[in-house]
Amino acid sequence: MRRRRHLIVFAKAPALGRVKSRLARDVGALAALAFYRHALGGLLARVARDPRWRTVLAVTPDPAAVDRRAFRGIRAARGVKRIAQGPGDLGMRMARALRQAPPGPAIIIGSDIPDITAARIAGAFRALGVVDVVLGPALDGGYWLVGLRRGPPLPDMFRGVRWSSAAALADTLANLPRAHGRGARLIETLNDVDDGAAFARRRR
Repeated sequence: MRRRRHLIVFAKAPALGRVKSRLARDVGALAALAFYRHALGGLLARVARDPRWRTVLAVTPDPAAVDRRAFRGIRAARGVKRIAQGPGDLGMRMARALRQAPPGPAIIIGSDIPDITAARIAGAFRALGVVDVVLGPALDGGYWLVGLRRGPPLPDMFRGVRWSSAAALADTLANLPRAHGRGARLIETLNDVDDGAAFARRRR
């Protein structure tokens, strides 16, 4: 029987002063919140109802998983199952989400990168038919997507990763032994909107 695909969208509950803090320093907290809400709503509208995978929204803070008001006004979030990310750094939270997902290939994406499309997600799932791990690099040295085929157990690929730094992708790749299984593949590089310059480019 074919194992079902799982798409996990990591998101923060949209609240003033709680999202896009680096962007807020350049454009103000209100503009940063408006951007985040627009980006999250647009992303869910593009990918959450796609029948090729099952989408869940992994949220922080944890109470937002059950608070009906947490994503009020984001129409595309309605009906999307929510789970709590739980405690720990980003690596611990991603590892937990991947571990707890039902059997089948699983992909985690961020919630605020406007260029994520259903076609790019589908391409990443296709890559997991060939390799064990797929990563979508970001221009800042991190990554916008991480996916696992979830066959043989993998080492702790998030151990010691320097999150929110230019070394995040390199640290993750260094945790994957070259001889393991069917290896890893990098897919298309996308750009996050984390500062005023990137924000201005999106508005042109």
